[in-house]
Amino acid sequence: MSENRQRYDVVVIGGGAAGLSGALTLSRARRSVLVIDAGSPRNAPASHAHNYLGREGVPPLELLAAGRAEAAGYGAEMVKGDAVAAEKLPDGGFRVVREDGSAVEARRLLVTTGLVDELPPVPGVAERWGRDVLHCPYCHGWEVRARPVGILAGGPMAVHQALLWRQWTDDVVLFRHTAADFGDEEYEQLAARSVAVVDGEVAALEVTGDRLTGVRLAGGTVIPREAVVVQPRFTARSGVLETLGLAPTTLEVAGQPIGSYIAADPADPAGATEVPGVWVAGNVTNPMEQVIGSAAAGLKAASAINMDLVTEDTRRAVEARRAPAVPAFSAAMERQVTERVLGDRRHGLQEM
Repeated sequence: MSENRQRYDVVVIGGGAAGLSGALTLSRARRSVLVIDAGSPRNAPASHAHNYLGREGVPPLELLAAGRAEAAGYGAEMVKGDAVAAEKLPDGGFRVVREDGSAVEARRLLVTTGLVDELPPVPGVAERWGRDVLHCPYCHGWEVRARPVGILAGGPMAVHQALLWRQWTDDVVLFRHTAADFGDEEYEQLAARSVAVVDGEVAALEVTGDRLTGVRLAGGTVIPREAVVVQPRFTARSGVLETLGLAPTTLEVAGQPIGSYIAADPADPAGATEVPGVWVAGNVTNPMEQVIGSAAAGLKAASAINMDLVTEDTRRAVEARRAPAVPAFSAAMERQVTERVLGDRRHGLQEM
Protein backbone atom coordinates (compact mmCIF):
# COMPACT_ATOMS: atom_id res chain seq x y z
CA MET A 1 0.00 0.00 0.00
CA SER A 2 1.29 3.44 -0.86
CA GLU A 3 0.39 7.09 -0.99
CA ASN A 4 1.81 9.09 -3.86
CA ARG A 5 0.13 12.47 -3.55
CA GLN A 6 -1.49 14.78 -1.03
CA ARG A 7 -4.70 15.71 -2.88
CA TYR A 8 -6.98 13.26 -4.65
CA ASP A 9 -10.18 13.53 -6.60
CA VAL A 10 -11.74 11.05 -4.16
CA VAL A 11 -10.68 9.52 -0.88
CA VAL A 12 -12.56 6.31 -0.08
CA ILE A 13 -12.69 5.54 3.65
CA GLY A 14 -13.27 1.83 4.11
CA GLY A 15 -11.94 -1.02 1.99
CA GLY A 16 -14.81 -3.52 2.00
CA ALA A 17 -17.00 -4.51 -0.92
CA ALA A 18 -18.65 -1.08 -1.17
CA GLY A 19 -15.42 0.90 -0.90
CA LEU A 20 -13.43 -1.21 -3.34
CA SER A 21 -16.28 -1.27 -5.84
CA GLY A 22 -16.41 2.52 -5.65
CA ALA A 23 -12.63 2.79 -6.00
CA LEU A 24 -12.66 0.49 -9.04
CA THR A 25 -15.41 2.51 -10.73
CA LEU A 26 -13.74 5.86 -10.05
CA SER A 27 -10.30 4.66 -11.13
CA ARG A 28 -11.74 3.40 -14.39
CA ALA A 29 -13.19 6.89 -14.79
CA ARG A 30 -9.60 8.19 -14.64
CA ARG A 31 -10.03 9.77 -11.22
CA SER A 32 -7.22 9.86 -8.69
CA VAL A 33 -8.36 7.67 -5.79
CA LEU A 34 -6.97 6.79 -2.38
CA VAL A 35 -8.53 4.02 -0.27
CA ILE A 36 -7.94 4.22 3.48
CA ASP A 37 -8.70 0.83 5.00
CA ALA A 38 -8.50 -0.20 8.66
CA GLY A 39 -8.24 -3.85 7.63
CA SER A 40 -11.02 -5.16 9.87
CA PRO A 41 -13.85 -6.34 7.59
CA ARG A 42 -17.11 -7.26 9.27
CA ASN A 43 -17.30 -10.69 7.62
CA ALA A 44 -13.72 -11.73 8.42
CA PRO A 45 -14.87 -14.51 10.84
CA ALA A 46 -16.90 -16.18 8.08
CA SER A 47 -15.23 -18.81 5.93
CA HIS A 48 -17.26 -18.04 2.81
CA ALA A 49 -19.43 -15.31 1.28
CA HIS A 50 -22.63 -16.30 -0.48
CA ASN A 51 -25.17 -14.99 -2.99
CA TYR A 52 -22.44 -13.10 -4.89
CA LEU A 53 -23.20 -14.04 -8.47
CA GLY A 54 -20.12 -15.47 -10.16
CA ARG A 55 -18.20 -15.71 -6.87
CA GLU A 56 -20.53 -17.95 -4.83
CA GLY A 57 -18.75 -19.36 -1.80
CA VAL A 58 -15.65 -17.20 -2.15
CA PRO A 59 -13.74 -16.60 1.12
CA PRO A 60 -14.35 -12.97 2.15
CA LEU A 61 -10.68 -12.07 2.50
CA GLU A 62 -9.96 -13.57 -0.93
CA LEU A 63 -12.73 -11.45 -2.45
CA LEU A 64 -11.30 -8.29 -0.89
CA ALA A 65 -7.76 -9.12 -2.02
CA ALA A 66 -9.04 -9.53 -5.58
CA GLY A 67 -10.91 -6.24 -5.32
CA ARG A 68 -7.83 -4.38 -4.13
CA ALA A 69 -5.79 -5.79 -6.99
CA GLU A 70 -8.43 -4.86 -9.55
CA ALA A 71 -8.76 -1.27 -8.29
CA ALA A 72 -4.97 -0.88 -8.05
CA GLY A 73 -4.70 -2.11 -11.63
CA TYR A 74 -6.46 1.07 -12.73
CA GLY A 75 -4.36 3.35 -10.55
CA ALA A 76 -6.17 3.43 -7.19
CA GLU A 77 -3.83 3.74 -4.22
CA MET A 78 -4.31 1.89 -0.94
CA VAL A 79 -3.14 2.78 2.54
CA LYS A 80 -3.81 0.81 5.70
CA GLY A 81 -5.02 2.64 8.81
CA ASP A 82 -7.97 4.34 10.45
CA ALA A 83 -9.33 7.67 9.27
CA VAL A 84 -10.18 9.41 12.54
CA ALA A 85 -11.37 12.83 11.40
CA ALA A 86 -12.33 14.88 8.37
CA GLU A 87 -12.96 18.57 7.87
CA LYS A 88 -14.46 20.67 5.12
CA LEU A 89 -12.01 23.04 3.43
CA PRO A 90 -12.85 26.55 2.19
CA ASP A 91 -12.53 25.45 -1.45
CA GLY A 92 -15.20 22.75 -0.95
CA GLY A 93 -12.76 19.88 -0.61
CA PHE A 94 -11.88 17.87 2.47
CA ARG A 95 -8.92 17.14 4.71
CA VAL A 96 -8.80 13.60 6.11
CA VAL A 97 -6.62 12.81 9.13
CA ARG A 98 -5.42 9.29 9.93
CA GLU A 99 -4.63 7.82 13.33
CA ASP A 100 -0.90 8.38 12.83
CA GLY A 101 -1.49 12.13 12.36
CA SER A 102 -0.86 12.15 8.61
CA ALA A 103 -3.40 13.88 6.39
CA VAL A 104 -4.52 13.98 2.77
CA GLU A 105 -6.96 16.16 0.89
CA ALA A 106 -9.78 15.17 -1.43
CA ARG A 107 -12.32 16.89 -3.62
CA ARG A 108 -14.94 14.32 -2.60
CA LEU A 109 -15.36 11.60 0.05
CA LEU A 110 -16.92 8.16 -0.20
CA VAL A 111 -17.34 6.64 3.28
CA THR A 112 -17.90 2.88 3.43
CA THR A 113 -16.76 2.09 6.98
CA GLY A 114 -19.46 -0.52 7.60
CA LEU A 115 -20.70 -1.53 11.02
CA VAL A 116 -19.82 -3.51 14.13
CA ASP A 117 -21.91 -6.52 15.19
CA GLU A 118 -22.40 -6.19 18.95
CA LEU A 119 -23.19 -9.71 20.14
CA PRO A 120 -25.24 -10.91 23.11
CA PRO A 121 -23.04 -11.38 26.22
CA VAL A 122 -23.57 -15.14 26.38
CA PRO A 123 -20.41 -17.25 26.83
CA GLY A 124 -19.54 -18.99 23.56
CA VAL A 125 -21.40 -16.62 21.25
CA ALA A 126 -18.47 -14.38 20.31
CA GLU A 127 -16.09 -17.35 20.06
CA ARG A 128 -18.34 -19.18 17.56
CA TRP A 129 -19.51 -16.10 15.64
CA GLY A 130 -19.45 -16.60 11.87
CA ARG A 131 -19.05 -20.37 12.16
CA ASP A 132 -22.05 -21.94 13.92
CA VAL A 133 -23.34 -18.80 15.65
CA LEU A 134 -25.13 -17.04 12.82
CA HIS A 135 -27.45 -14.20 11.94
CA CYS A 136 -28.50 -14.18 8.28
CA PRO A 137 -30.18 -17.28 6.80
CA TYR A 138 -29.48 -16.11 3.27
CA CYS A 139 -25.78 -16.05 4.14
CA HIS A 140 -25.58 -19.29 6.13
CA GLY A 141 -28.91 -21.12 6.00
CA TRP A 142 -27.91 -23.60 3.32
CA GLU A 143 -24.84 -24.64 5.32
CA VAL A 144 -26.98 -25.68 8.34
CA ARG A 145 -30.00 -26.95 6.40
CA ALA A 146 -31.93 -29.82 8.01
CA ARG A 147 -29.86 -29.52 11.19
CA PRO A 148 -30.98 -28.60 14.77
CA VAL A 149 -30.99 -24.80 15.01
CA GLY A 150 -31.60 -22.64 18.06
CA ILE A 151 -32.82 -19.03 18.02
CA LEU A 152 -31.52 -16.94 20.93
CA ALA A 153 -34.16 -14.28 21.54
CA GLY A 154 -32.76 -10.89 22.36
CA GLY A 155 -34.98 -8.34 20.71
CA PRO A 156 -38.02 -7.71 18.54
CA MET A 157 -36.78 -9.94 15.71
CA ALA A 158 -36.89 -13.26 17.61
CA VAL A 159 -40.17 -14.66 16.29
CA HIS A 160 -39.42 -13.34 12.81
CA GLN A 161 -36.04 -15.10 12.88
CA ALA A 162 -37.56 -18.39 14.07
CA LEU A 163 -40.18 -18.41 11.32
CA LEU A 164 -37.62 -17.44 8.70
CA TRP A 165 -35.04 -20.06 9.67
CA ARG A 166 -37.82 -22.67 9.66
CA GLN A 167 -37.50 -22.46 5.87
CA TRP A 168 -34.10 -24.17 6.05
CA THR A 169 -34.81 -26.77 8.75
CA ASP A 170 -37.79 -28.35 10.46
CA ASP A 171 -35.90 -28.54 13.80
CA VAL A 172 -36.02 -25.01 15.24
CA VAL A 173 -36.08 -24.18 18.96
CA LEU A 174 -36.68 -20.61 20.10
CA PHE A 175 -34.97 -19.79 23.41
CA ARG A 176 -36.88 -16.91 25.00
CA HIS A 177 -33.84 -16.04 27.14
CA THR A 178 -34.29 -12.44 28.38
CA ALA A 179 -36.97 -11.41 25.87
CA ALA A 180 -40.45 -10.37 26.93
CA ASP A 181 -43.17 -12.95 26.56
CA PHE A 182 -44.61 -13.34 23.08
CA GLY A 183 -48.19 -12.54 22.13
CA ASP A 184 -50.93 -15.10 21.47
CA GLU A 185 -50.75 -14.61 17.72
CA GLU A 186 -46.99 -15.14 17.74
CA TYR A 187 -47.33 -18.34 19.78
CA GLU A 188 -49.95 -19.56 17.32
CA GLN A 189 -47.64 -18.88 14.38
CA LEU A 190 -44.75 -20.68 16.07
CA ALA A 191 -46.95 -23.67 16.93
CA ALA A 192 -48.29 -23.83 13.38
CA ARG A 193 -44.72 -24.07 12.09
CA SER A 194 -43.69 -26.59 14.77
CA VAL A 195 -41.21 -24.22 16.41
CA ALA A 196 -40.66 -25.14 20.07
CA VAL A 197 -40.29 -22.34 22.64
CA VAL A 198 -38.03 -22.82 25.66
CA ASP A 199 -38.36 -20.47 28.63
CA GLY A 200 -35.49 -19.64 30.93
CA GLU A 201 -32.29 -17.69 30.54
CA VAL A 202 -29.46 -19.14 28.46
CA ALA A 203 -26.25 -19.50 30.47
CA ALA A 204 -23.79 -20.54 27.75
CA LEU A 205 -23.25 -22.44 24.55
CA GLU A 206 -21.88 -25.97 24.80
CA VAL A 207 -18.89 -26.74 22.60
CA THR A 208 -17.25 -30.12 22.11
CA GLY A 209 -13.88 -30.03 20.41
CA ASP A 210 -14.38 -27.41 17.70
CA ARG A 211 -18.10 -27.95 17.26
CA LEU A 212 -21.15 -26.38 18.86
CA THR A 213 -23.26 -29.12 20.41
CA GLY A 214 -25.91 -27.45 22.55
CA VAL A 215 -27.42 -24.58 24.51
CA ARG A 216 -27.13 -24.70 28.30
CA LEU A 217 -29.86 -23.04 30.35
CA ALA A 218 -29.27 -21.32 33.69
CA GLY A 219 -30.79 -24.34 35.47
CA GLY A 220 -28.23 -26.65 33.89
CA THR A 221 -30.39 -28.28 31.23
CA VAL A 222 -28.65 -28.64 27.85
CA ILE A 223 -30.72 -28.60 24.66
CA PRO A 224 -28.76 -30.19 21.78
CA ARG A 225 -28.22 -27.74 18.89
CA GLU A 226 -25.72 -27.59 16.04
CA ALA A 227 -26.18 -23.91 15.20
CA VAL A 228 -27.48 -20.89 17.09
CA VAL A 229 -28.97 -17.74 15.60
CA VAL A 230 -28.53 -14.41 17.40
CA GLN A 231 -29.63 -10.83 16.82
CA PRO A 232 -26.60 -8.54 16.98
CA ARG A 233 -26.87 -4.84 17.57
CA PHE A 234 -25.75 -3.18 14.33
CA THR A 235 -23.59 -0.19 15.29
CA ALA A 236 -22.39 1.99 12.44
CA ARG A 237 -18.69 2.81 12.29
CA SER A 238 -19.55 6.47 12.09
CA GLY A 239 -16.67 8.21 13.87
CA VAL A 240 -15.16 9.98 10.86
CA LEU A 241 -18.62 11.01 9.63
CA GLU A 242 -19.51 12.46 13.02
CA THR A 243 -16.52 14.80 12.76
CA LEU A 244 -18.26 16.23 9.69
CA GLY A 245 -21.49 16.74 11.61
CA LEU A 246 -23.27 13.59 10.40
CA ALA A 247 -24.79 11.99 13.50
CA PRO A 248 -25.97 8.36 13.42
CA THR A 249 -29.69 7.59 13.24
CA THR A 250 -31.23 4.93 15.48
CA LEU A 251 -32.25 1.76 13.65
CA GLU A 252 -35.56 0.50 15.02
CA VAL A 253 -37.74 -2.56 14.58
CA ALA A 254 -41.23 -2.57 16.10
CA GLY A 255 -40.31 0.57 17.99
CA GLN A 256 -37.25 -1.00 19.60
CA PRO A 257 -33.65 0.06 18.82
CA ILE A 258 -31.44 -2.59 17.24
CA GLY A 259 -28.57 -0.42 16.03
CA SER A 260 -27.54 2.74 14.21
CA TYR A 261 -26.74 3.94 10.71
CA ILE A 262 -25.84 7.10 8.82
CA ALA A 263 -28.83 8.33 6.88
CA ALA A 264 -28.39 9.29 3.25
CA ASP A 265 -30.60 11.69 1.32
CA PRO A 266 -33.85 9.73 0.78
CA ALA A 267 -34.25 11.43 -2.58
CA ASP A 268 -30.83 10.24 -3.76
CA PRO A 269 -30.44 6.47 -4.26
CA ALA A 270 -26.70 6.94 -4.76
CA GLY A 271 -26.00 7.72 -1.09
CA ALA A 272 -25.41 11.47 -0.95
CA THR A 273 -25.46 12.87 2.59
CA GLU A 274 -26.43 16.22 4.09
CA VAL A 275 -22.82 17.34 3.74
CA PRO A 276 -22.20 18.33 0.11
CA GLY A 277 -19.40 16.25 -1.33
CA VAL A 278 -19.79 13.29 1.03
CA TRP A 279 -21.38 9.98 -0.01
CA VAL A 280 -22.00 6.80 2.00
CA ALA A 281 -22.46 3.23 0.80
CA GLY A 282 -22.69 -0.26 2.26
CA ASN A 283 -23.52 -1.29 5.81
CA VAL A 284 -22.68 2.10 7.35
CA THR A 285 -25.90 3.38 5.80
CA ASN A 286 -27.79 0.13 5.10
CA PRO A 287 -27.16 -2.34 7.96
CA MET A 288 -29.17 -5.14 6.32
CA GLU A 289 -27.29 -5.10 3.00
CA GLN A 290 -25.38 -8.18 1.88
CA VAL A 291 -21.98 -8.19 0.19
CA ILE A 292 -23.26 -8.06 -3.38
CA GLY A 293 -25.67 -5.23 -2.53
CA SER A 294 -22.89 -3.26 -0.86
CA ALA A 295 -20.73 -3.66 -3.96
CA ALA A 296 -23.60 -2.38 -6.11
CA ALA A 297 -24.09 0.57 -3.74
CA GLY A 298 -20.41 1.45 -4.08
CA LEU A 299 -20.77 1.49 -7.86
CA LYS A 300 -23.83 3.78 -7.69
CA ALA A 301 -22.14 6.19 -5.30
CA ALA A 302 -18.97 6.30 -7.41
CA SER A 303 -20.97 7.07 -10.56
CA ALA A 304 -22.72 9.94 -8.77
CA ILE A 305 -19.42 11.27 -7.43
CA ASN A 306 -17.82 11.20 -10.87
CA MET A 307 -20.77 13.08 -12.39
CA ASP A 308 -20.56 15.64 -9.59
CA LEU A 309 -16.88 16.16 -10.40
CA VAL A 310 -17.64 16.38 -14.13
CA THR A 311 -20.17 19.12 -13.36
CA GLU A 312 -17.61 21.02 -11.29
CA ASP A 313 -14.87 20.59 -13.90
CA THR A 314 -17.22 21.86 -16.60
CA ARG A 315 -18.26 24.88 -14.52
CA ARG A 316 -14.62 25.82 -13.95
CA ALA A 317 -13.81 25.38 -17.64
CA VAL A 318 -16.70 27.65 -18.63
CA GLU A 319 -15.59 30.29 -16.12
CA ALA A 320 -12.05 30.15 -17.49
CA ARG A 321 -13.34 30.45 -21.06
CA ARG A 322 -15.44 33.50 -20.18
CA ALA A 323 -12.61 35.25 -18.34
CA PRO A 324 -11.03 38.25 -20.17
CA ALA A 325 -8.05 37.24 -22.25
CA VAL A 326 -4.70 38.36 -20.82
CA PRO A 327 -2.01 39.11 -23.43
CA ALA A 328 0.96 36.82 -23.27
CA PHE A 329 4.07 38.48 -21.82
CA SER A 330 6.55 37.67 -24.57
CA ALA A 331 10.27 37.21 -24.11
CA ALA A 332 10.89 40.27 -26.32
CA MET A 333 8.72 42.45 -24.07
CA GLU A 334 10.54 41.11 -21.02
CA ARG A 335 13.91 42.08 -22.54
CA GLN A 336 12.66 45.58 -23.30
CA VAL A 337 11.52 46.12 -19.72
CA THR A 338 14.80 44.77 -18.34
CA GLU A 339 16.86 47.03 -20.60
CA ARG A 340 14.74 50.04 -19.63
CA VAL A 341 15.20 49.38 -15.92
CA LEU A 342 18.95 48.90 -16.28
CA GLY A 343 19.22 52.02 -18.41
CA ASP A 344 17.38 54.09 -15.79
CA ARG A 345 19.70 52.78 -13.11
CA ARG A 346 22.86 53.67 -15.15
CA HIS A 347 21.46 57.11 -15.87
CA GLY A 348 20.90 57.69 -12.20
CA LEU A 349 24.47 56.70 -11.34
CA GLN A 350 25.89 59.13 -13.91
CA GLU A 351 24.03 62.06 -12.35
CA MET A 352 25.43 61.36 -8.86
